[in-house]
Amino acid sequence: MARALYIHWPFCLKKCPYCDFNSHVRADVEVARWQSGLIADMRREAEVAGGETLQSIFFGGGTPSLMPPSLVSALLHEAESLWGFDENVEITLEANPSSVEASRFADLASAGVNRASLGLQSFDDGALQMLGRLHSAQEGLAALGVAQDHFDRVSFDLIYAMPGQGEADWSAMLDRALGMGTDHLSLYQLTIEPGTRFATDVRRGALRPLDDDSAADLFAITRELTDAAGLPAYEISNHARPGQESRHNLTYWRYRDYCGIGPGAHGRRGGAATLRHKKPENWLASIDRQGDGLSEVRPQNAREQASEALLMGLRLAEGVDLAALSRRTGIERGGLVEDGRLAFFCEMGLAWSAGDRIGITPSGMPVLDGLLAEIVPSELVAA
Repeated sequence: MARALYIHWPFCLKKCPYCDFNSHVRADVEVARWQSGLIADMRREAEVAGGETLQSIFFGGGTPSLMPPSLVSALLHEAESLWGFDENVEITLEANPSSVEASRFADLASAGVNRASLGLQSFDDGALQMLGRLHSAQEGLAALGVAQDHFDRVSFDLIYAMPGQGEADWSAMLDRALGMGTDHLSLYQLTIEPGTRFATDVRRGALRPLDDDSAADLFAITRELTDAAGLPAYEISNHARPGQESRHNLTYWRYRDYCGIGPGAHGRRGGAATLRHKKPENWLASIDRQGDGLSEVRPQNAREQASEALLMGLRLAEGVDLAALSRRTGIERGGLVEDGRLAFFCEMGLAWSAGDRIGITPSGMPVLDGLLAEIVPSELVAA
């Protein structure tokens, strides 16, 4: 049974060079049609994954902070009627920190949103321009202030290990971020993904990424400063005061079931992976045709489930309970982890093992991908 709901809103008002949904730029949206479609999608999920109250709801996607507050309210009302809400339900909405979106925060809070996640990304205008962001540093800081005025909980993200960024530059920016009074920060290293404009710029020599050693130094500074400020890392890139962790994201990382509705939304329920049609028009046509936006419900075998649980769970500071995972999948410990390699990395201080629970140490997190390739059996990774 799912205790988390993800609602994907695919529309943007402006094209972003790094957005997967560039084709979904819309100036006008038929709100009534989308409301009925999302509610139909939600009801179908509740039929097969109901029975427990929701602990979290997350509005994500293109520009969900531009959803009409009346639509947000209607969707929350429907979700509560279908599942019921935990008394401490976390309702998060992703937002770009523009003045247009910040002007809607009061109404979105009144609609029921109690947590905002802002994509600030940097306090430097030059970095924001390089990242292709549409807001300025000043605009982002102003939006953060408005969010803090209206939402119970606020998180924002920053990207570091930018080209040419030194230790002093990042330390100063992070110190500033830690002084802004939020209890959750998402701090991501810049990565160059194939097929992006970044990758093209690197190939052309127009962009020179920070070398691995320098990036590792910035990672160490990140851990040091956030620990000292009382926001330790609970996941490789996410930091929070105890009790302020993202409950919704923990659902993913702990490999628990969640429902995903809306175009392109993924979900996990009852040992199956669900996928909605990505293109809005195809999703709407599916709603009209079959009453939901599903394009695929794919059963996952035990090895697939174990692989996903390990690859996500080992990102967490708390690690993974192998006994619980064995009970869930029917795979014995020897099939879940390469104990010899795990022991080797424990001796090196890169991993840890305590009874049935294993994890990656702070020293091992910068090389997490390499450790996973060694610790997780190849037959699981290939599943």
